[in-house]
Amino acid sequence: MTGEEASTDGEFALSFTVRNTGGREGVEVVQLYLHDPVASVVQPVQRLIGYGRVPLGPGGSRRLSVTVPADLASFTGLDGRRVVEPGELELRLSAASDAPRLTARVRLTGPVRYLDHTRRLHAEFR
Repeated sequence: MTGEEASTDGEFALSFTVRNTGGREGVEVVQLYLHDPVASVVQPVQRLIGYGRVPLGPGGSRRLSVTVPADLASFTGLDGRRVVEPGELELRLSAASDAPRLTARVRLTGPVRYLDHTRRLHAEFR
């Protein structure tokens, strides 16, 4: 991970390696979940915010990175507007929602920010 902190208008970058430990070709679907335990409005335990398909040969591996805009932590506030709040978050990478393989604890800093039409709501897998 390139930074454990980002501003409410910034982004996080994660890097990780996916391996095929089997003897056959396959495709792993890497899922990225967000957990926000401190939001001012009750949130789901976690929500899917991105995914990437990774084809791998037998015994193969691939280094991936994902860019996560802070806008993906937004939610509808009490006043009906989309908002990004500062605070602690968890980004969870997994192959299934109930079995995270990597958890990154990160922090959003800065002021509460309300989103407009320029919001970025897609994680980029590369």
